[in-house]
Amino acid sequence: MAMVSTYCPQFTGLRRSCSKLETSSPQSFSQHVTSHLRLFSSNKPSRSVAAMASNNKNGTKDSISKLVSDLNSANLEADVDVVVSPPFVYIDQVKNSLTDRIEISAQNSWVGKGGAFTGEISVEQLKDLGCKWVILGHSERRHVIGEDDQFIGKKAAYALSEGLGVIACIGEKLEEREAGKTFDVCFKQLKAVADAVPSWENIVIAYEPVWAIGTGKVATPLQAQEVHAAVRDWLKTNVSADVASATRIIYGGSVNGGNSAELAKQEDIDGFLVGGASLKGPEFATIVNSVTSKKVAA
Repeated sequence: MAMVSTYCPQFTGLRRSCSKLETSSPQSFSQHVTSHLRLFSSNKPSRSVAAMASNNKNGTKDSISKLVSDLNSANLEADVDVVVSPPFVYIDQVKNSLTDRIEISAQNSWVGKGGAFTGEISVEQLKDLGCKWVILGHSERRHVIGEDDQFIGKKAAYALSEGLGVIACIGEKLEEREAGKTFDVCFKQLKAVADAVPSWENIVIAYEPVWAIGTGKVATPLQAQEVHAAVRDWLKTNVSADVASATRIIYGGSVNGGNSAELAKQEDIDGFLVGGASLKGPEFATIVNSVTSKKVAA
């Protein structure tokens, strides 16, 4: 089974400048924060596909029960790994009611062993609840909470050492993209992870352009592919060719049931990190199943 994630790496023809952005109707920032969905699929035997949902938008027990019911009854492609990431307070509820077909992720974790860190959640606690994954470096953690690259790298290293898989988020802000610094920003964030972790075996990279959240700017499939290709090339040069080939790179930036199929056709997009659209069970299922379009195109 492939893991739900998205990545688009290419080793040739990389450009240091990024394509012009497209403008569409703005999307509410709050829609991005309620749940995360990852989907992974690939036409290369060494990579699998994944889909992940993560959002923090004012969930309630009743609304989560409805979403879990929709997911339990959805017809999901068997070769796509699906992971959901509910808010901490609902992890136990989701774990106890969601089908085993779908794995559970946390939205964040502490940098080391649990202790007197009031308000934080330790990796050990997450494992106790049955989590298999944790999202680290999400745009809100970086740009709202203020976590820096090195801190995120250390958190990734500790989570991996304790047996959790890591979904490591990277991405540039609007002003950074418009200044032609997309690759520089993403590579700097990647390096902080690479410098800290002992292995890439249980890491999924999620490219999440911050400028695609609530700005009216939407990445085209080719723009997303361009960054995914650059990320894979960075891994090849700075880690190893094997890691570059095997690592799943997923995309998160206003992914929905209408654009997921075209995004999934891109060579280096292995899945998705889904925000607002993951709150709608049927649409989320559409996104999960769209990853198989890569196999059709192969």
